Amino acid sequence: MMQLSDNMRGALLMCIAMAALTCGDAAIKATGGAMPLSQLLVIRGIIASGALLIMARYLGALRFDLPRHDQALVLARGIAEAVAAYFFLSALLAMPLANVTALMQMLPLTVTLGGAIVFREAVGWRRWVSIAVGFCGMLLIVRPGTEGFTSASVYTLCAVGAVTVRDLVTRRVSMATPSLMVTFVSSVIVTLFAGVWSFGQDWVPLTPRLTLLVLTASAFIVGAYLTSVMVMRVGQVSFVAPFRYTGLVWALILGWLLFGEWPQPLTLIGASIIAAAGAFNLLREARLNRKVRRPIVPRQP
Repeated sequence: MMQLSDNMRGALLMCIAMAALTCGDAAIKATGGAMPLSQLLVIRGIIASGALLIMARYLGALRFDLPRHDQALVLARGIAEAVAAYFFLSALLAMPLANVTALMQMLPLTVTLGGAIVFREAVGWRRWVSIAVGFCGMLLIVRPGTEGFTSASVYTLCAVGAVTVRDLVTRRVSMATPSLMVTFVSSVIVTLFAGVWSFGQDWVPLTPRLTLLVLTASAFIVGAYLTSVMVMRVGQVSFVAPFRYTGLVWALILGWLLFGEWPQPLTLIGASIIAAAGAFNLLREARLNRKVRRPIVPRQP
């Protein structure tokens, strides 16, 4: 039997993680707004937090004696995660799956931009060009000033902004705080946020269909967390990271099969531009920071 290299195993795990995240998003979209978002987030959050607690305990990453500096950062990250979850899921229920996924692929570019502006990180001209090209691709998708530019488009951009803040905060967390612990705390904060939010909403009875969809979404999210942790342990970042864009392929396939959605040509062009610019940015950053290790935290949609 052929033995896969560490890079190939890392790439395969990244593809699985992106497929799991996209399938989880598709399951949430399939609810069609039949239940309040707060109810959905509470149920999903309880299941995901429980799974993360078990994973952190098993891997020896369950630590509550965090450095004081990291405590504030982890709390801020959790708040940003909660804001991102609200805007992302609100947009997901109103926009085609591929459109939302494509816009979220702006993250490597916005994080690089944010790092340059907020933390004065060095960014060469090549990455500045990739950021500008990626934003041009974004404009092709949202098309401001046209009928296609809706409140859902704004929600998606707000989600991108919130996740950018989340990732920038994560960069400041020291190596003394396990990445899995950071993810667990964020999941708990999102769940608590949704619980407080639900006080002003009436929960609906869970039909068999809604129960199946929520459990499916939760299972895929847990699977994505698990594979994301495994990705951090194998392969070179410069080789593995670009495979995150396979999530866009899954979004196109699932959007067409499940919801009869197929993006307009301009949207496809914009998504391709964003993916190419983002992949270049990731490769360039990995090459420049090959000897620098930073804490990496799995994405939580």
